[in-house]
Amino acid sequence: MRATLLSGLAALALTACTAGDRSLHDLRANSEGPDEFSVVPVAPLVLPTNLNALPEPTPGGSNITDPNPTGDAIVALGGNPARAFAGGIPSSDSALVAAAGRNGVNPAIRAELAAQDAGIRRSAQVLNWFNFLGTDRYFSTYRNQALDAYGELTRFRNLGVATPSAPPLD
Repeated sequence: MRATLLSGLAALALTACTAGDRSLHDLRANSEGPDEFSVVPVAPLVLPTNLNALPEPTPGGSNITDPNPTGDAIVALGGNPARAFAGGIPSSDSALVAAAGRNGVNPAIRAELAAQDAGIRRSAQVLNWFNFLGTDRYFSTYRNQALDAYGELTRFRNLGVATPSAPPLD
């Protein structure tokens, strides 16, 4: 009896140690903190030589500290802002963009996908009533949407498409 009780307590202690930070898998947006993707570094602030000759503020106008954020982002990602045309796409990729949009482009695709994902998360939340152990719901929720990379690799190789080597399955 004593051994059973001790082994049960040891198992309970071990399961308590596994409860790490699973916030990336939490499907609910309950964070009160800042969005790490909305933080954009800007140029350093510089004190003007004449504080009486400051320009008038222009709502929606350009920013004195960061006059070219798009160009700076292109440079940070290794591109050349001089080669990009008005849409922000390098001219060398114009044929690719034209081919990708040959069947039309849905301007509301982000809103449609967000609505579909909200429906998936809503149904997963209903099923979570039976989750007494508090296990992670992320993988079970999106299981049907996961891609089988090795299945696609095999399919392409069987079709004779030259494919790069893939990492081992382990």
